[in-house]
Amino acid sequence: MAENQTSAFGIRIQKAISDAGVASRRKAEELIAQGLVTVNGRKATIGQKVNPRRDMIVVDGVKIDPKEKIQKIYVALNKPRGFVTTMSDEMGRRCVAELVADTPARVYPIGRLDRNSEGLLLLTNDGEFANIIMHPRFHVSKVYRVTVRPDIKDEQVVQMAEGVRLDDGYVTAPAQVVVLEKEQGRVVMQVTINEGKNRQVRRMCEAVGLEVARLKRIAVGPVRLGMLQPGQWRMLTAQELTALKSTAGSLEAGAARKGGRR
Repeated sequence: MAENQTSAFGIRIQKAISDAGVASRRKAEELIAQGLVTVNGRKATIGQKVNPRRDMIVVDGVKIDPKEKIQKIYVALNKPRGFVTTMSDEMGRRCVAELVADTPARVYPIGRLDRNSEGLLLLTNDGEFANIIMHPRFHVSKVYRVTVRPDIKDEQVVQMAEGVRLDDGYVTAPAQVVVLEKEQGRVVMQVTINEGKNRQVRRMCEAVGLEVARLKRIAVGPVRLGMLQPGQWRMLTAQELTALKSTAGSLEAGAARKGGRR
């Protein structure tokens, strides 16, 4: 086989990208779909087989070197409103990449927050770790502080807590919904979910007739936003990282036990 051809045998390209610590497999698929990945100078396709030691794989202008030991880093960012959760944007919108440009290594978001939402966003270059945190089977909890207007009824709180049917027909899992403050024309509540559908909390509110004025994620699993200022980032502590992995591990074990019951 010629050197400039991709091997017919090997691993899927999204796994190669994940193994190199560049992005999670899901994020790698997004990058491939956006045309930001090439193999030997040609645009890659999702599921394409590659040999990382023979094929030249370039992700968003950066060549993957399987021999290079990449420092794995884990970042917590306070995403401000107005930024999209992507590393580049063809529409010229401001991206979270601008906010983490000074990290020791290039990192990618774990999941996303929509443009009008703010708060805690985790980023990493550890693809396998990102897969664990994002995988639906682990249901890592996410906590949001949500401001709605003009008011909220007990029935709406109960609906959101028990599960609502979204605009695409999906019925959400039970959530924790606590009203924190009530003022004239304004209600603040805390919503905890254990799944991660696109714009889920906003869509849950819309499904029960609530208008969202502000939405801020304040925790992902055991990691809390705390006093981190908008636009600023910090490294996860060793304790936070251990707790995140432990949470996902215990959830995996629970899922395995449940799956083993007959």
